[in-house]
Amino acid sequence: MTAVTGNDYVVRAIRPDDWERVKQLRLDALRDPVAHLAFLETYDNAASKPDSFWQDRAVGSGVGSTTAQQFIAEAPDGTWAGSVTVLMEEPGTQDWAGNPVERRQGHAVGVFVRPEHRGSGLIEALFTAGLAWAWQRDAERMRLFVHEDNHRAQRAYRRIGFAPSGLVVVFSKDESVNEREFVLERPS
Repeated sequence: MTAVTGNDYVVRAIRPDDWERVKQLRLDALRDPVAHLAFLETYDNAASKPDSFWQDRAVGSGVGSTTAQQFIAEAPDGTWAGSVTVLMEEPGTQDWAGNPVERRQGHAVGVFVRPEHRGSGLIEALFTAGLAWAWQRDAERMRLFVHEDNHRAQRAYRRIGFAPSGLVVVFSKDESVNEREFVLERPS
């Protein structure tokens, strides 16, 4: 799936041969001033991973994968301006926090838009692609977790149509704070 936004950004799923750009975008995201609130890994941890990790990641979430899909927004100059990854979760399994998964659902992770591209509608365009992919795979809803202090992200997710579900989990990097689940039900 490829889409062009009103600002001539191309939103598309990554390809396995994009692995070096996948790695660079992730490392750049982990340098963001709010990365400590938005991501569960650190820059140093990600930077130390071998190329084979990034190659496997691009295959596992690239075009053709049925379990995960990473979408990027490419600016007219070829720069990758942002990304979202959707993981499919199956009923009868457990999620990353040990909670039971009761419905087939998409789980959005790794959401990032470069600061110079924020406010351009890219978050909406990325989620439109991610939601379409999840709905094509019969997801009943999409969910994501957001740090309780990441108000900018919470506002962006609410604009897209997500709402808090009431589920709260302990933030894995600091047990004194929480992450809140936001969900968007599949349209009827």
